[in-house]
Amino acid sequence: MTEAKKTYAVGRVCVKIAGRDAGLKCVIVSTNGLVAEIDGQTRRRKVNFKHLLPTDQTVKIAKGASHSEVKKAFEELKIAVRETKPKKATERPRHVQKKRAPKLKQEKKATVKQVKPEKTEPKAPVKPEAKKTV
Repeated sequence: MTEAKKTYAVGRVCVKIAGRDAGLKCVIVSTNGLVAEIDGQTRRRKVNFKHLLPTDQTVKIAKGASHSEVKKAFEELKIAVRETKPKKATERPRHVQKKRAPKLKQEKKATVKQVKPEKTEPKAPVKPEAKKTV
């Protein structure tokens, strides 16, 4: 194992140095390649090792430990842990299709049709007769 893998072992207490949880303590719950799953004062999530600063403290937890186990381990170190509360399931509002009001039948008004005159064939154009010179 490389030196980085040894320092970032499961149970290592770290300080988050990037993101909105920066400055809060956490413990590594599991590792996978370049990321570690953390829990503690921070939100439980996967983070890059570059965003963690390991401390000298360690806690005894199993790989993939639950939040309650992490909370007990942090209480032994006298560190306050972020309390997570599950959200209550709420019923989503259902989309109800609006009912359309029935259309009222409108009586057709008697309209007078305009009669167009019949088209007659246009007369052939009359050619002017050639003038005769006498």
